[in-house]
This record gives sequence, structure tokens and C-alpha cells, in this order.
Amino acid sequence: MHDADPLRLVVACALDAQAQAADQITHRALAAWLAEIQGLEFASRAPGECAPGQRPYWVPDATVVGREQAAELGIQGPLDFFGGYVERAWQAGKAIVHPLIERPTLTPRGWSEAFAARVKPLVLDGHSVFCHHDALRGASARLQRGPQRLKPAGSRGGQGQQVVADTEQLAEALGRYTEADYREGLVIEDELDDPQTHSVGQVMINGVLLSYHGVQQRNRNPRGELVYGGSDLLVVRGDFDCLLALDLVASVKQAIGQGRQFDLAAHQLLPGFYASRRNYDIAQGQDAQGRSCCGVLEQSWRIGGASGAELAALQALVADPTLCVVRASTFEVFEDKPLPRNARVLYRGPDANGDFLMKYAMVEPYEFG
Repeated sequence: MHDADPLRLVVACALDAQAQAADQITHRALAAWLAEIQGLEFASRAPGECAPGQRPYWVPDATVVGREQAAELGIQGPLDFFGGYVERAWQAGKAIVHPLIERPTLTPRGWSEAFAARVKPLVLDGHSVFCHHDALRGASARLQRGPQRLKPAGSRGGQGQQVVADTEQLAEALGRYTEADYREGLVIEDELDDPQTHSVGQVMINGVLLSYHGVQQRNRNPRGELVYGGSDLLVVRGDFDCLLALDLVASVKQAIGQGRQFDLAAHQLLPGFYASRRNYDIAQGQDAQGRSCCGVLEQSWRIGGASGAELAALQALVADPTLCVVRASTFEVFEDKPLPRNARVLYRGPDANGDFLMKYAMVEPYEFG
């Protein structure tokens, strides 16, 4: 790792106006940790003015969208922030994963048919739509394949997702969406039976490139709902080739390959795109016909649920330049309990429903062979 520029100031940047209080606090905790790892000063919000010669290193809680927003922050490339940049808001969400339906009523400005065609072999079978009429027409046709999952493209953590198996359920489900839900698109894709979700990603911070594969865990909250419970990552110093050099099972190699190809397509076919933090969720399971499927569900070009593990790994690898691989995990649990000494608490308090929630991260050695 290069010595961090001492005149850089790590700043937590709140771009997501809809962020819950727990997520806001977690975001600031992660940004402060990133500053600590690099030995830099930290600010929980943008300063009125920086010290002479001091430049912000931004940690936004959402993807930076458009040249105007980037210019306002002084972001010119991936070295200026922890996250990603796209030119249009819908490119930051799930909509880019799938092609549009045939003869769509509404096509967003800047839509890339070339990107949709490139990633089609890498994703589940599905379509993206940007109005109610196209949602009804597209989903009605897709129900012939089996149950379909509806996903507001701009939502996080499964919010607003519904599964429908017939036209009656479809009409009821679409009735719950408003015009605002279609601004960044609605995804309609095959529902998989008991899928496993893999995470594949890279982060580049101050000259250190980390690549990883992981699996997501789910926990049941006090209301009985299955929600995101954390991520277990295998993190290497270096690129995806370094990750694939480890002894990995075929399903993991497949997930890494698909995430890597999706990432390459984004860099080649999305004008202006760049990112220092890139994460891809990939599902493996069976569709309604019993066929094995594997596909990218969505991208995250912003700080996210796995970022606690990313920073835990970064801290370990920076502390020991001879170390090349570690295991790192994040946890989101609904009980207060004693934690291992190497755990770092990122949040302890109420969740959006007022129930107790604790988030923490830790790193463990990787055992070869």
C-alpha cells in the first residue's frame, strides 16, 4: 500500500435521502474505519472548507450519478472516492441487468442494447420495464415460464420485491407499485427454487487491489422475516486471476467468472463508468422447469453490506504486507451478545422497525490445503 496522501480528508457523503438511521450510522462508521486504516483524518460530513492543500476522499452512501454531481464533489476518477460513477440514475440499479421487452412503450434515454446483449448469457432470464403497461405485458407473457419475481430496480435489501405465479397475483402485485417505482425501472425475472447467493467483487483503495468471492447469510428478524444476515468473504491481494488460483469448487469458479465478465462489460459498454468498489450478487439455483441456473442478480457500485468485510480484509493485508489471502465476514444479528475480541462493531441500536440490531465485522486466517 502506498503511503496515503496526508492532505487527504476522508469524508462520509450522504447522497441517499431515503437512507434509514441505522444505515446512516453504519455508513459513517465504515468511512471512519477507512480513514483509520489509511492514517487519515475523518469528517462525518462535508466540511465548509478544507485546510490549505487538503482534498476530500469521498465515501458516498450511493452511486454518484451524472457529471454535475461528480463535479460538485470534485470527483474525477476512482482514486477520488470509495464507490462508483454512472451517467444516468437507472444505470446504478438492477435495470441494466436485463434487456427491455419487445417493442417497449418506454425506453430510457441512453439505454444500451449492446450492454444488455453482452450480459444476457451472464444473468437469469428476465426483462426490465419502465412503465406499468410494459410491466403488465411483459410479466403476463413471462408467467408461461413459471413464477416470476418483481423487483423495483432502485430498491435495496429486497425491499418491494414480490413473487407472482398467475395473472391474478400479478395484477394485485403491480397495483402496489407507484409511478415513482418505475423511474429507475422494474425487473421481472424467473424465480429460482432455494437459490444460493454468491458475492463477487473488487475494491481498489490507495494502490491496493483486493478481489473476493463470498456467500450471503440470511437471518430471521424478530418479525419472522428472512433478511440479510451478513457475508462471508474469501479475499485476496490482487486481481481475479489471483482469486481463481486458489483451490475453489466449480460452482464458485462459475460465479467468479460471471461476475468478472459482467464487470468487464460495464467498463467497456457503459459510457463514463468507473468505480473503486464493485460488487456483484450472483444466484445459483433451479428454475420452475428444474433446470440449473446461475446468473448475476445485480451490481453494487457503492458502499454496501459486504463493505465491513472488505475493510476488515484491507486492514489485515495493510498491516502485514506478506499476507495475500484472508477470510473476512460481516454479521447482522438481532440479539446483543458478547463478541470475539477481533470483532469490530459497526452498529448497535434499533433497526427500521424498532427491533434491536447489531452489525459487526471480523477477519480470520485462511488455511491453505
